[in-house]
Amino acid sequence: MSKRLLYLATVSIAIFSGCAVEASKKTAAETKIGKSESSASSAPKGPTIAIQPDSPADTVRVFYKDLREKRFRDAIYLTNLRPAVEGLTDAELKEFQVDFEAISVQVPELLQINGEIISGELATVTAKLPGAEDPDKLEVQQLKLRREGGVWIILTVDDTAEKKIKAEGRNYFYQLLIETHEEEARRMLDRISKAQMAFSLTNGGNFGEMPDLIQAGFLPADVRTSESTGYKYDVKLSSDKRKYSAAAVPSQYGKTGKLSFAVELNDKGSPHLMSKDNGGKTL
Repeated sequence: MSKRLLYLATVSIAIFSGCAVEASKKTAAETKIGKSESSASSAPKGPTIAIQPDSPADTVRVFYKDLREKRFRDAIYLTNLRPAVEGLTDAELKEFQVDFEAISVQVPELLQINGEIISGELATVTAKLPGAEDPDKLEVQQLKLRREGGVWIILTVDDTAEKKIKAEGRNYFYQLLIETHEEEARRMLDRISKAQMAFSLTNGGNFGEMPDLIQAGFLPADVRTSESTGYKYDVKLSSDKRKYSAAAVPSQYGKTGKLSFAVELNDKGSPHLMSKDNGGKTL
């Protein structure tokens, strides 16, 4: 089970490279601002430019420092994700603590900032950050910033997402988590179908109960709990074990998911996926 990895990936991509562009080719201005780096050494190191207080580069520095030190509200306030946490109480924000902590450990202890360009109310800061595809590998990226009310904010998401965040406000992260859990539920039911096919091939055409599929190594053990998935899964067999159905319902309707899912075999024996918002009840 992905344990909210889709959700984490969405948030971490926003935080690390949502509006950032990999700076594989520096402009002449960036080259003058940032010091040349030795390709022979990949060891983390601190800033290679002088950082002025309250500058775009300083905003980037403080943001990742707050993130690494788990001051998540302070960190997000420095980005255009701010409307998503402004209305959250400390208790509500704590519900996402595990997710943010998983992201914070990716922040290098020494953040290498090697460029800053200011153009009116916009700015670009170049820094070495965890890659979107491989968080263990640092990549040179450009972070965009915008000055609002005399304060620089990091543009972690694009204009479309920013409008959505402003519209949804405190519900943004909850909705993102719901969408993630629902996508995971679809994937898990597809995985259950494939697991049943594999199981039947080695068991004389008989399908298996959930513990059988887990024991055979076709499904992860945490499919039995909703703690990390937000959904409850169930498998039912016919009396002769020649047919099966599978279901997924949100563990907390409206909070961990809204859609209920079910898989049944059609007349040809092929799995058919159904989904519907029916108040968290089994289809």
